[in-house]
Amino acid sequence: MTPGVRRYDPDRRQRIIDAALRVVGERGIAGLTHRSAAAEADVPLGSTTYHFKTLDDLLVAALRQANEGFAQAVTDSDALTGPDVDLAGALARLLGEFLAADRSRVELEYELYLAALRRPALRPVAAQWCEAVSAALTPRTDPVTARALVAAMDGIGLQVLLTDAAYDEEYAREVLRRILRPS
Repeated sequence: MTPGVRRYDPDRRQRIIDAALRVVGERGIAGLTHRSAAAEADVPLGSTTYHFKTLDDLLVAALRQANEGFAQAVTDSDALTGPDVDLAGALARLLGEFLAADRSRVELEYELYLAALRRPALRPVAAQWCEAVSAALTPRTDPVTARALVAAMDGIGLQVLLTDAAYDEEYAREVLRRILRPS
């Protein structure tokens, strides 16, 4: 390649986001820098700063991509659509499948999600995740109950991750059932 000539690389931005997710997964958010993302993506440092002016911009893109998992699973789940479906049971099962599928991926998602506590730029993306899952549940229940279900699933998921406890689907089902039909 001739010096000074740029090679067309339409996937570079996505490779940088994927690399940032790997860095955060391996080293945590504190380990993510433009330099570490560039090295992981095997791109020049200038590429990361070209596509993501600040580290928060890169974290926003990474969080947005990481957030797609559970909200999409809820939206796509056939188990949540039938008129006679046990919503609490279906959500408990879906949460268990999500936690079991790739624990390191779920830990990464929560790390990025919780980073919004200290990084205000991430807050709108974290809020979008809550809104997306709530919106997916709203056809099955009212908006307030949908938000309560999201909060409970979030809490149960965090407890499992933080305590290394096994996921207890029956417990999750009962908690979600109580939100849906308070005694």
